Amino acid sequence: MDLDLRYPELADLRARCRRRVPHFVWEYLDSATGRESVKAVNRAALDAVRFTPAILRGEIVPDLRASFLGVDYAAPFGIAPVGMSGLIWPGAEALLARFARETPLPYCLSTVATRLPEEIGPLAGDMGWFQLYPPRDPVIRRDILDRARRAGFATLVLTVDLPGPSRRERQRRADLAIPPRLTARMLWQVARRPEWALRTLRAGVPRLRLMEDYLKLERNAPSTAHAGYLLRAAPDWEYLRAVRAEWPGPLIVKGVLDPDDAPRLRDAGADAIWVSNHAGRQFDAAPAALHRLPAIRAALGPGFPLVYDSGVETGLDVLRAMALGADFVMLGRGWHYALGALGARGPAHLDHVLRADMTANMQQMGITRPAEAAERVIVPPDNPFAALLKPDISNA
Repeated sequence: MDLDLRYPELADLRARCRRRVPHFVWEYLDSATGRESVKAVNRAALDAVRFTPAILRGEIVPDLRASFLGVDYAAPFGIAPVGMSGLIWPGAEALLARFARETPLPYCLSTVATRLPEEIGPLAGDMGWFQLYPPRDPVIRRDILDRARRAGFATLVLTVDLPGPSRRERQRRADLAIPPRLTARMLWQVARRPEWALRTLRAGVPRLRLMEDYLKLERNAPSTAHAGYLLRAAPDWEYLRAVRAEWPGPLIVKGVLDPDDAPRLRDAGADAIWVSNHAGRQFDAAPAALHRLPAIRAALGPGFPLVYDSGVETGLDVLRAMALGADFVMLGRGWHYALGALGARGPAHLDHVLRADMTANMQQMGITRPAEAAERVIVPPDNPFAALLKPDISNA
């Protein structure tokens, strides 16, 4: 089967994933919070970014290789942390970590993954990032950081924009609990997805193993009040300074949307900032993350490392984010749609789709490096980016 003919874009993988995972899993993966307006806002912001095509440039051979925080990657995109990844597709963390190491691309393991850092770190090798949801107890925090470091994770991603759980109404309607509650309704959904069921049986019931090392739940909890939430703090600036003092490697601060915060984060010791609105999973009144990206870039100047996520679906979206100031772009849901659709073959196919789309669009723009997309971006006067971008990267 030629995957490129049957699944030429992420939307095809998403559709097949929906047919292959149980309904409660789909609702966890695909949902946002509230009326899910931020998903549409993110998509509209990305679609608004247009580029001037080039003519008479001769043969264009794009080079997608990227370097970020001193590490070389095959492309300027990677795998964002997704909690309960192994619920979505059995063995997801291990599959993604191995793929990332072989490619190479960064793979970020969530604090609320279904596998331990000690299991996944060696599989990811030099490509491993570890994402920390901040625990209240400083002793637990230090122990988690030490375990992540000893497991081989060199880069820490500290998520700072989740002071409390979101409602995630679709998940509530699906009655999702962690670990999954085996009601008659759940069993019927599982029975209709035999491959997922058999693989889950072999892999074991998905649990938040790292968190449960510190808090043993004696009952099932809703997915919005699982062990990760019960242990989690609402961090402040002192918390950030404590993490900076305890982590010896690169520190990325994730969940930034306010340009005024960016210089202060840099001064507090962040080595990179991650612009994100959690793809609408946390706050349904958040702005499009892409709308905030140019102002954050302006606040930090041209040299400070910036990561972007939120709604990225295509290679063209990667170029759009880079044209507006990102140095690196991460996807979370997309890799899991790919796993749900194609199993172990999924990540490599999505990687191919993203790179092929980047290459095709870079040839249209007449550029050989992704960062050069900034030279071809069009910003009409009524575009929300018009007042944020410097004139030298606008063809308006």
